[in-house]
Amino acid sequence: MIKKWLKMAPVAAVFLAFAANADVELKDNSDILGKWNLFAEATKIDGEKKAITVEWEFKNDGVLQTTSTDSVGRTKEMKIAIKYFVADGVIKKQVTPGREKYEACKVVEKDGKNMTLKCEYLFFFLTKI
Repeated sequence: MIKKWLKMAPVAAVFLAFAANADVELKDNSDILGKWNLFAEATKIDGEKKAITVEWEFKNDGVLQTTSTDSVGRTKEMKIAIKYFVADGVIKKQVTPGREKYEACKVVEKDGKNMTLKCEYLFFFLTKI
């Protein structure tokens, strides 16, 4: 019995590792509603993170209000409202305001106040405010 268990342990460990890294499937927008601090972006999940200062607010009416802060530029703050919705377990958000082209963003990690999104070209790292 013990020999059988020892043979199965590595297989079980691999299965659990894949399950722990599985994408989070959203049922609706209730898990993402509210304000989030988008503090970094990266091309790879474990790659170098570029620090940024952006606030995302997922509103219940399907608007994602983004507020960017630029401490050295001429404009201290820039606000842009884009549409979003949750479908097939992922966030679909407008690529640019006024265009009906959307990109899918998967929630790859979500625990407590932290969330990591994988959009078309970038990973976004957020903390709930």
